[in-house]
Amino acid sequence: MSTTSKASQRIASLLDDNSFVEIGGLVTARATDFNMKPNETPSDGCVTGYGVIGGKPVYVYSQDASVMNGTVGEMHAKKITAIYDLAMKTGAPVIGLIDSAGLRLQEATDALNAFGAIYMKQALASGVIPQITAILGSCGGGLALFPTMTDFTLMESKNAKLFVNAPNALDGNEISKCDSSSAAFQSEESGIVDVVADEACVLSKIRELIAFLPSNNGEGSDIVECTDDLNRVCADLAGCAGDTSIALAMIADNNNFFEVKANYGRDMVVGFLKLDGVTIGAVANRSEIYDEEGKLAEKLDAVLSKRGCDKAADFVNFCDAFDIPVLTLTNVKGYKATMCSEKGIAKAAAKLTYAFANATVPKVNVVIGKAFGTAASVMNSKAIGADITMAWPTAEIGTMDSKLAAKIMYEGQGVDVINEKAAEYEALQLSATSAAKRGYVDQIVAPADTRKYIIGAFEMLFTKSEDRPAKKHGTV
Repeated sequence: MSTTSKASQRIASLLDDNSFVEIGGLVTARATDFNMKPNETPSDGCVTGYGVIGGKPVYVYSQDASVMNGTVGEMHAKKITAIYDLAMKTGAPVIGLIDSAGLRLQEATDALNAFGAIYMKQALASGVIPQITAILGSCGGGLALFPTMTDFTLMESKNAKLFVNAPNALDGNEISKCDSSSAAFQSEESGIVDVVADEACVLSKIRELIAFLPSNNGEGSDIVECTDDLNRVCADLAGCAGDTSIALAMIADNNNFFEVKANYGRDMVVGFLKLDGVTIGAVANRSEIYDEEGKLAEKLDAVLSKRGCDKAADFVNFCDAFDIPVLTLTNVKGYKATMCSEKGIAKAAAKLTYAFANATVPKVNVVIGKAFGTAASVMNSKAIGADITMAWPTAEIGTMDSKLAAKIMYEGQGVDVINEKAAEYEALQLSATSAAKRGYVDQIVAPADTRKYIIGAFEMLFTKSEDRPAKKHGTV
């Protein structure tokens, strides 16, 4: 492998030392229109091959912006589709490193067909092998579908660009007003990008992510030897109920939680952790955000938002496709009530409900705060298929806040009556014990003991098998 091109250097940095084997290194473009010469396109602007990450086989392609600006033409695409074919045959992930000016105009319909051929391979591979994309340069126009059709997208923070239409092509906008191609925009507003970092960190994060993922949909959740105490007490867990990204890190083996889409739909946390060495997908409501110094940076309402639901639904679908068990930490009191949210919250909440209900992997739900109304039903409740539901002793589970319920039921009867009835309602209808008596909660666990009980539940569910009605696919 040539070590002179940046495309090759990126592969070398990504993979285990000396593990890369290049395929198609002598391929060049066939087109000669507009003064193109075949010997001017070494590797046709794309280095492809296979290697290993942490001992796991992976296939990789890396676009070379020094050759025809990394543009995608006929032979460029054939190299990528060939990598996909091998990955599908052998059951290994595909990693794409994007740095391209887009479609090769000189090749016209050949290049257009090339894009379509790659889209097709990505669609066929979806749910069969993990697909990861890193945007390290430009990724515009139809090329923007490449990362969007894959499972996880990482983006270099300063110079990388991701867009369908360039910022200056948007009505009423120019790049100094809003750089809609930036990593910040694409991670915070569009929700396409899972991780934003410098290039070295992006490649390192891909290695971390691969360590959590199975190689294919037939392998089951990734399992490694656990070096952490299975009965470890998490003494401070109750104090982290607001910022569940911290709570999940506490629960995880060796406190290692890999969060994805952290900048999008921040009232919902999704990501991967290991429990007894087994990869688990986590979905959790979040009402507080703490900064790196441990200071409270932002307070959020404990509600479901459109962005949060969309993010969680996509994540649950990925976990189900690859047989990764799902853990939820529930603390929700309703739906976000804004005009903007109202335009899409019903559809998004329905999508999340369907994702949980449709998933046949082991599912464990822990109510760590409030679980009010149908928003709580959406969050992996027993009614929509959770196998085991736990609750902390302080959890509140019911239709609504006790004070509000009392005001509705005893309207006009004075403050003393309202307060008295609210206290009765809280004891009889909202407590974790009340829900457990009705069979809606299986176990009431102390926050500090949450880790060991969750591990026990997933171990019990390890051999779970569940069928769904025969159909081609759902439509939600």
